[in-house]
Amino acid sequence: MLTRKQHELLTFINRRLAEDGISPSFDEMKEALGLKSKSGIHRLITGLEERGFIRRLPHRARALEVMRSPDETAFNGQPSPGFVPNVIKGDFSSALPGAAVAATMETTQLPLYGRIAAGTPIEALRDSSAFIDVPGSLLSRGEHYALEVDGDSMTDAGILDGDTVIIQRCDTAENGSIVVALVDNNEATLKRLRRKGDSIALEPANPAFETRIFGPDRVKVQGRLVGLLRRY
Repeated sequence: MLTRKQHELLTFINRRLAEDGISPSFDEMKEALGLKSKSGIHRLITGLEERGFIRRLPHRARALEVMRSPDETAFNGQPSPGFVPNVIKGDFSSALPGAAVAATMETTQLPLYGRIAAGTPIEALRDSSAFIDVPGSLLSRGEHYALEVDGDSMTDAGILDGDTVIIQRCDTAENGSIVVALVDNNEATLKRLRRKGDSIALEPANPAFETRIFGPDRVKVQGRLVGLLRRY
């Protein structure tokens, strides 16, 4: 069962594929559905993919495949002909108060660009096909993205290998901030930023790793750490 907006989007994608053979862009989807931001389209696409109605084709931009026709489903709470729901009723009157809070917590979908080294810098990854749901409480103003940490050089700052860090996109940061730093335009690393005279130091938070010092023209700030997600 789909929501009305999911059904509208599925119908729009299916029609465009039939007409042009190319799936519409996120901007075209946003305009067709009358949404204010592309983040809403990201959520709808993810919902359709999780329910098996569409499939994202890897390594191809704007590549969606409709797996189930819009005519095969229903929306807005109305079941398809012949559909018999199997509902298990539950009593949630004794649920913990926190459950209600968690259920109503708003989330925002952010692009997950890939893995970033918290040890030796690695080449920045930009996978525009992956997204992650993030609680709105972790976000501040402006544009954000997410990265998965690879390495253990920031463990004393509470950042572990496999964590997902939430980054506010910016090109400047205060001294002592943990930032995504782009070194020599092709390597990205997560470190604490220190300015010392005309030099920039990228400090780890693990005594097993050394601070690296660069000239000011070799380091560009790509964002500032504002949040962290961890799975146990």
